[in-house]
Amino acid sequence: MGKLAFIFPGQGAQYVGMGKDIAEKYEKANAIFDEASEVLGFDIKKMIFEGSEEDLKITENTQPAILTASIACMQPLLEMGIKPDVTAGLSIGEYSALVAAGAFPFKDAVRLVRKRGKYMQEAVPLGVGTMAAIIGLESNDVINACKEASYDGIVEPANFNCPGQIVIAGEIKAVDKAIEICNQKGAKRAVKLQVSAPFHCSMMKPAGEKLALELDNVKINNLSIPVVSNVTAQYVTDSNIIKELLIKQVSSSVLWEDSVRTMINDGVDTFVEIGPGKTLTGFIRRISKTVKTYNIENLETLDIFIKEEVKKCN
Repeated sequence: MGKLAFIFPGQGAQYVGMGKDIAEKYEKANAIFDEASEVLGFDIKKMIFEGSEEDLKITENTQPAILTASIACMQPLLEMGIKPDVTAGLSIGEYSALVAAGAFPFKDAVRLVRKRGKYMQEAVPLGVGTMAAIIGLESNDVINACKEASYDGIVEPANFNCPGQIVIAGEIKAVDKAIEICNQKGAKRAVKLQVSAPFHCSMMKPAGEKLALELDNVKINNLSIPVVSNVTAQYVTDSNIIKELLIKQVSSSVLWEDSVRTMINDGVDTFVEIGPGKTLTGFIRRISKTVKTYNIENLETLDIFIKEEVKKCN
């Protein structure tokens, strides 16, 4: 029998109302939203359920909001006794994965990611950096394009999402040059992203330094479930290196495609994306045609998973 992975989405997946119907039906899910509001000192539950898209897009709001919705949407599965064999998350989703694996409690994580979002936004002034998705090029072509464009400033691969989709980040002029080079190399599309900062590149190092001070106040527990790291695309074998990996993660490329391949090579044949959207589900379908994928973000998608997977096992 194959293995089950819980995977958690990153920034950009958020939307107003995420997780609301699950919270209305499942008391433990609702309690997660209430706990987040209590820890953060403002009503983030109301912001998530009834706020504006603009408020939710502010990075220091987005990151705790996605974490909260993801952990809330996981609660019904835990109540049913469904636990993953492995877990991982993309960017901010890695914090959700670490909560699922018992590395630290939700209250510590939500406080930490609020600060993380703030530090990432502060690291680069608005209007200085940007990101772009490069569609239809091999990894080496994108890496080389960034090297060529670096004469115009900082530009680096930020996310290796799936075959043919790589995100780059850096200074606006250098990113524009990299886009031009990628188009010359035959990219199908090169699209600027609507983001407030150039995440997962060396321009984020100041944010990592500030995050390191916050992590000093967080106790890391031994993992109860294996976690695959964004930075290495390998299993975290020692909980003592989690803090170091989280600091590096802010300014390092997210190796999502390789992370998924690591899990598949280890026998994972079912991936459940928990939290807003189904971006990761789409990536995984492009990485492997043989694995099963589900997303759980509301009662409808939860019911599909229960009907197809849970009842089959009973």
